[in-house]
Amino acid sequence: MKTQREITGNTLRAYLYLITHGPCELREVQRGLELSTPSLASYHLGKLTDAGYVKQDEEGRYIAIKEASTVILQDYSKIGNALVPQLFFFAVLFTILIVYFSFKSIYQSDYLPYLIGCSVALILFLWYETLRLWRKLVVDSSKK
Repeated sequence: MKTQREITGNTLRAYLYLITHGPCELREVQRGLELSTPSLASYHLGKLTDAGYVKQDEEGRYIAIKEASTVILQDYSKIGNALVPQLFFFAVLFTILIVYFSFKSIYQSDYLPYLIGCSVALILFLWYETLRLWRKLVVDSSKK
């Protein structure tokens, strides 16, 4: 059984494709993801099937198990057709706040440099985690 951490890159994209397009045949997934061969699509769909996130119907089409989406996509929010890491909103909020307060009241109090230092550390952490989650969605052409 595969864990959620192992569902990344093209495998995650294959799951998202099935969620958005409904039941699909192997070649549909291959073309939709622009994979070079059907065996590559089969590899990723096999990983999803082994993990219990996808099943095949009697006609051989692959179907995403919608209940699994809460596990796979627990760190993301959907905005229109885009998936966005949930921490993205916090990263943007704190970035805006620190820029605003830095320009508005720099050196007006003794604790402000500490506040800015802690805020910058928080912003760096939030952006790091946001980018880490976004990389899970990015296709790595050097991997299957």
